[in-house]
Amino acid sequence: MPDSTPHIPISKPWMDEREAEAVRRVVLSRWVTQGPEVAAFEQEFAAYVGARHACAVSSCTTALHLGLLAVGVQPGDEVITVSHSFIATANSIRYCGATPVFADIEPGTFNMQPSQIPRLITSRTRAILCVHQMGMPCNLKEILNIARMHALPVVEDAACAIGSRILWNDKWESIGKPHGDIACFSFHPRKVITTGDGGMITTSNTEWDERFHFLRQHGMSVSDKERHAAKQVIFESYPVLGYNYRMTDVQAAIGQEQVRRLPEIIDQRRFLAGRYGELLLDAPGIRLPGEPTWAHSNWQSYCVGLPERCDQRRVMQFMLDRGVATRRGIMCAHREGAYANGSRSWQLPESEKAQDHSILLPLYHEMSLQDQDYVVRMLKEACVAI
Repeated sequence: MPDSTPHIPISKPWMDEREAEAVRRVVLSRWVTQGPEVAAFEQEFAAYVGARHACAVSSCTTALHLGLLAVGVQPGDEVITVSHSFIATANSIRYCGATPVFADIEPGTFNMQPSQIPRLITSRTRAILCVHQMGMPCNLKEILNIARMHALPVVEDAACAIGSRILWNDKWESIGKPHGDIACFSFHPRKVITTGDGGMITTSNTEWDERFHFLRQHGMSVSDKERHAAKQVIFESYPVLGYNYRMTDVQAAIGQEQVRRLPEIIDQRRFLAGRYGELLLDAPGIRLPGEPTWAHSNWQSYCVGLPERCDQRRVMQFMLDRGVATRRGIMCAHREGAYANGSRSWQLPESEKAQDHSILLPLYHEMSLQDQDYVVRMLKEACVAI
């Protein structure tokens, strides 16, 4: 007999013939590495978020690395961030030879507690790396107020936050304008839009933007545009240590189509997130995520806290056995081997609780209301059975 169990993934990219045709166009052009499509994607992305500059790179991890280098993070420095994030956030600090210093999170938004920042600042603090976790904007105003008092640059890990907005001086503005010094985005398939993989850096600083473009291509003295337009032979040089952090034109062509879908994607995700809240409002012990009045999340993920008596793994397995994929609460870097053996003992109770007692529910543009109803029913049944 055929299996009648639903198969509901945690996420699913929204793509169709438009993306396929964009790839076909690039393939037939024979220019498939970084080139004109990357430049066009940068312009379109910058226009969408309202940024002066945008630089496409190979991932958000490489974007964070370049962003931290630009603001002056060096070996021996410290960068204040959160442990409660994908490990790439902390790793990008380590790539600079610096040390991540972890602040705890707010239980409702899963974002950095600004009140913890002042006590973490030392003479070695070089920057603050805040995270817009799961698409929910963090409290940038408070973070920036503290940062400016201490003359610290702010890099925004906006990996999940494309399409999210914040109320800024009585006006709704996109995350990525940026409101700090630099913002970094991801186009991994688990994000709201995707290029397969890839990232973007936005800034208002022209000098930094030029440096991003320079470093992403091995620190080469001649850009791809200059080389291909030249009427005379050019020999390039490599005056500094650079990186192979380029995006391809194949990815960028997909990205342009994905950006054009964003308004519709965001509207649908916000509708589905609101519906989750309504359907789960009467579920005993389930803690719903909070959206501050000054924030509009893109709801990259919908994370709920489980009743205290429920075992996270058993709830997830119960749902998986019935065709519903979930993910555990966002990881904590300080619990991983690469960070757990340091000399400092971290006290991050809210971060650890979020990892151990929360789960992410399926949410994607093409999710049907029937599938969402089924997810909610399975979660409620799991919380009773476990």
